[in-house]
Amino acid sequence: MFSSEEIQLSLPDAEIGYFPNFFSEAESQLFFDTILNNTNWQQDDITVFGKTYAQPRLTALFANNNKPYSYSNITMLPEVFTENLIKIKSKIETKTEAKFTTCLANLYRDGNDSNGWHADNEKELGEDPVIASVTFGAARFFNLKHRKDKTLKQKLLLENGSLLLMQGKTQQHWLHQIAKTKKEVEPRINLTFRVIK
Repeated sequence: MFSSEEIQLSLPDAEIGYFPNFFSEAESQLFFDTILNNTNWQQDDITVFGKTYAQPRLTALFANNNKPYSYSNITMLPEVFTENLIKIKSKIETKTEAKFTTCLANLYRDGNDSNGWHADNEKELGEDPVIASVTFGAARFFNLKHRKDKTLKQKLLLENGSLLLMQGKTQQHWLHQIAKTKKEVEPRINLTFRVIK
């Protein structure tokens, strides 16, 4: 069994754990290739402050039910979990009490692809959601900032094969993003597992 020590982020009003090397390099490469090539990636239009533009990344939704997931005026309908996603989900569930129903997959093709400041606090996720975020491919910086205390910020490099677990009151008090970067970066696949009530 490939082991991974948890690194707890000591941030107020948050419960965040980071597991580097949660998946081995061989597993990560296999999952990256399979998911990249066998997913019906889509690019939705997103409206922010009255302006509509193409979302700066590709996405796909998977679930063990037919419940849609909505965020930023986008409603996605799920496809059925693949065999690999079930394997990934099962391994993550050994680290958490949650039994995940849904996975939002994100493909960041290069440094221009990004995700703006947000919290995973949609109503269908419940009050204190458990969000499990897996990275395959290129490492990207994950930025966190506190909603009220502007001095509280954190930056974490999410590496290939890593797992980031956010739970407790995190989504109520913190925002997060994957910022654009001018550096040349290879593609990154991010799987965010969640429970839709």
